[in-house]
Amino acid sequence: MTTKSNNFSGDSKVWIYQSSTAFKDIDVANIRHSVQQFTQQWTSHSQQLEAYGEIYHNRFIVFVVDQKLAQASGCSIDKSVKFIQQLEQSYGVDMFDRMNFAYMKDGEVKSANKEEFDELYRLGVINDDTEVFNNLVDNLTDFQEKWTVRLGDSWHKNLLSWETMAQA
Repeated sequence: MTTKSNNFSGDSKVWIYQSSTAFKDIDVANIRHSVQQFTQQWTSHSQQLEAYGEIYHNRFIVFVVDQKLAQASGCSIDKSVKFIQQLEQSYGVDMFDRMNFAYMKDGEVKSANKEEFDELYRLGVINDDTEVFNNLVDNLTDFQEKWTVRLGDSWHKNLLSWETMAQA
């Protein structure tokens, strides 16, 4: 059953998949429709999940499952991974690169791999005040309150090389 996420409890489980590049505007409506169809049919051990899916910033696919009625199981999570893999193939993007960091720059979501991110920091293009996306949040409350954070307050900062931080 697809419901707006604001009807879900704060401890609802969240999964965030980040695309390596933004989806084309022309594709977003089709992707959104596919995501909503998937969540409407998403089950765990033959039980319908109370699930919601949405695209944010033409780049992130977010699934929310309120697990009060039915828990997401390994098999149901595998279904979501297969669904995301199908989107990857259909749209020519990578949705599983955890070392592709998303950040805000001039009101736009951008992304960089770890090496590029290090270089952007070293050059001062991004800094501790740059807003980054914490795709490791795992519940709805944290998604709503802590999905975007200052780089200086995030786990991303710990991945910057010492040389980069010394040169910045």
